[in-house]
Amino acid sequence: MALLITDECINCDVCEPQCPNDAIYMGAEIYEIEPSKCTECVGHFEEPQCAMLCPVSCIPLNPAWVESRDELLLKYERLTAAKAPAEPVVITK
Repeated sequence: MALLITDECINCDVCEPQCPNDAIYMGAEIYEIEPSKCTECVGHFEEPQCAMLCPVSCIPLNPAWVESRDELLLKYERLTAAKAPAEPVVITK
């Protein structure tokens, strides 16, 4: 599952910089999580960093975005591959 930030969010700015997938962003009123980028930190950490650091515990699982651990790992692999720098071109004579 992806995570979800609820309206209890106090916009403390703790979660957004901790997201290794850049899935957290400032919405119209509170921070939000892009589910297609959220891996619950699978592949990066043992537990979701945003939920672990949230001072008001307002980041539960998103029941509308159900994914298995294997699916989260595949998403992690896809996202990290997309971020990987392109291999340099080697020119030989």
